[in-house]
Amino acid sequence: MLLDTASLYFRAFFGVPEIKGPDGTPVNAVRGLLDFISRLVDDYRPSDLVCCWDNDWRPQWRVDLLPSYKAHRVVEEVPGSPDVEEVPDPLEVQVPIIRDVLDAFGIRVVGADGYEADDVIGTLATDAGQPVDVVTGDRDLFQLVDDDADVRVLYIARGVGRHERVTNDWVREKYGIDARQYADFATLRGDASDGLPGVAGIGEKTAATLLGRFGDMAGIRAAAEDPSSDMGPGPRGKVKAAADYLEVAPKVVAVARDLDLDRSGTALPAEPRDLPRVADLAQRWGLESPVERLTKVLTKVLTA
Repeated sequence: MLLDTASLYFRAFFGVPEIKGPDGTPVNAVRGLLDFISRLVDDYRPSDLVCCWDNDWRPQWRVDLLPSYKAHRVVEEVPGSPDVEEVPDPLEVQVPIIRDVLDAFGIRVVGADGYEADDVIGTLATDAGQPVDVVTGDRDLFQLVDDDADVRVLYIARGVGRHERVTNDWVREKYGIDARQYADFATLRGDASDGLPGVAGIGEKTAATLLGRFGDMAGIRAAAEDPSSDMGPGPRGKVKAAADYLEVAPKVVAVARDLDLDRSGTALPAEPRDLPRVADLAQRWGLESPVERLTKVLTKVLTA
């Protein structure tokens, strides 16, 4: 089970009522995340669990290719360092607490410098040699769905408790394409939440039709340049006009699958790795209930 950790703790922050620790520090995101993990582990009983991390939420190499990428979410540009993302102050103070608690439990956190959590997930999900569940609210990760390799997405857009199990059939029913085509589909359609403008005049239906007819982005671009192809004049003109964008955007949208990552230590712990530290953190931040729940779930799953 690969967790898009930021997707989960943002959802916890906005979905769980404000709760403060003994010293007044907000802890609703911490509590919510721990409860999400407890629920997911109890429901799915994974052999391995990884909290995938955004070491760089807006990698410079993606910005160099497409300057609009996530530009609307930048609050400060720091030369030589990752841009600062717009994060509510009451959430920002909780992120170090989340890291401390996960570490004390022995739940593996994996990030890669210069890459997003999506890229970590893409790498760990590819050739994993075992079934993989990716937990996220990010549609971009639909591109990883692979029924043959037993990779699916647990899509939490409607809530962790009401998540959807995304398979290739689910993607086909929803969008009219196969999951392997999703990255090209998103490139054509665009995605305002990521600063992807898409191809002007091409929406979801036209994007799906083009992919159904020509297979992938290379096929679509080749057909647009081929006067003998059966591409209509409208889409042809739009694709040709977006040539510069289509030269770079697919590289931005595609998640990395070949990062050099340490894959050790991902086994689901049977109990907290450092019980005294977990107890101390629980008392310090008022996390006794979610910590107790997660501890019980870990014991239950590993002894079942």
